[in-house]
Amino acid sequence: MNKYVIVTGCAKGIGREIALEFARYGYNIIGTYNTSLEKIKQLKTKIESIGVKFDYYKLDISNELEIEEFANNIKSKYSNIDVLVNNAAVCMDSPFTLKTKDEFMKVLEVNLVGPFILIQKLFSIMNNGIIINISSTDGINTYSRLNMDYSASKAGLINLTKSLSLEFENIKVYAICPNWVNTESVKEMNQDYLLEEMKRIKQNKLIDKEDVAKKVIEVVNSDLDSGSIIIMGDKNE
Repeated sequence: MNKYVIVTGCAKGIGREIALEFARYGYNIIGTYNTSLEKIKQLKTKIESIGVKFDYYKLDISNELEIEEFANNIKSKYSNIDVLVNNAAVCMDSPFTLKTKDEFMKVLEVNLVGPFILIQKLFSIMNNGIIINISSTDGINTYSRLNMDYSASKAGLINLTKSLSLEFENIKVYAICPNWVNTESVKEMNQDYLLEEMKRIKQNKLIDKEDVAKKVIEVVNSDLDSGSIIIMGDKNE
């Protein structure tokens, strides 16, 4: 029987590795991207060489109309989605005193409101499905002085996970919360600030993207209670 997974923001970074890992487990992939068209095309070639299908869509997760159009396309083409991975996210670092409302709202719209709307539009074709929300330890008990909005959005995503686990009887909902991950965006950020943050939370090394992807598969194949929050430190616990 064909299995289908949607991975948002999968052109690069964690999302790319998650899509590849699902492909290795025989899932057909439905991916979304926002700006990285060439990278999603490259991923399509790589995934289809594994022997599964890969379909991709342009989606700005902060745009409700685009989410609705995407959901309508999915519902017209697929009878059931087995897994939805809400991975797409944005971080807009700036000091507390300089952070604007537009920046704060953009982060919330991408990281929290977008996943909520997407779930709302797709849950009807996820019978006995699984939703994985990629959150962060920043949403639990850490403090990053340049991205309070990011931390707030990830805390909201954890709360949303718990609420939806009570809302749905036939869909399991989980949140995976890694520490700092070795992604392109992390490599491009201010490295002094990164080292300061890692020291503050006692993280010895960056988490590999591949380890996050493997954790997603592990959770999908687990018997964890819906609403479980999985924390990933640098030892992949």
